Amino acid sequence: MSAFQYYVASSIDGFIATPDDDLAWLLQFDGGEGVNESYESFMAGVRCIVMGGTTYRWLLEHEPDKWPYPATPCWVFTAHEYTAPPNSNITFVRGDVREFAEDLKADAGDGNVWLVGGGNLVAQFAAAGLLDELIVSIVPVVLGEGKQLLPLRNGPTPPLELLSSRPVGQGMVELRYSFERKTG
Repeated sequence: MSAFQYYVASSIDGFIATPDDDLAWLLQFDGGEGVNESYESFMAGVRCIVMGGTTYRWLLEHEPDKWPYPATPCWVFTAHEYTAPPNSNITFVRGDVREFAEDLKADAGDGNVWLVGGGNLVAQFAAAGLLDELIVSIVPVVLGEGKQLLPLRNGPTPPLELLSSRPVGQGMVELRYSFERKTG
């Protein structure tokens, strides 16, 4: 069965981006020992990607000549009008995440759904009881302010179950947690 997974990197103080969506603090770790291996291992199980409009816009600005996920169905939750780049499989939607959960699972088939960047969108999945796992790499940087890892409006969550923890290189630690799914 497909799982909704939030795979993300966070500063030690719980931010996934600066207030202006700058990721230079994170990108300085790209290609480091263990970092790429963790990402590649995770991506091997991903069959569908979900992101918000801000993440989509960031990708278009920073990867202007190449869509990074050409073979993977991607769903973008946005209130803005966008066009899809060449060689992409993108569906633009707006509305409650629950309305699309079964379609996302269908696109994932025997794989998982990656909830990519955008803590606000992921918080909607969590509030709807759809978030199965949080896989967070804690990066040894303190930002002081920025976009929160998971800005829940109805927190706190019940205690999450730690499934694993491991160093991934350059002072980073990857933590994998299971979320308690709401029923009904």
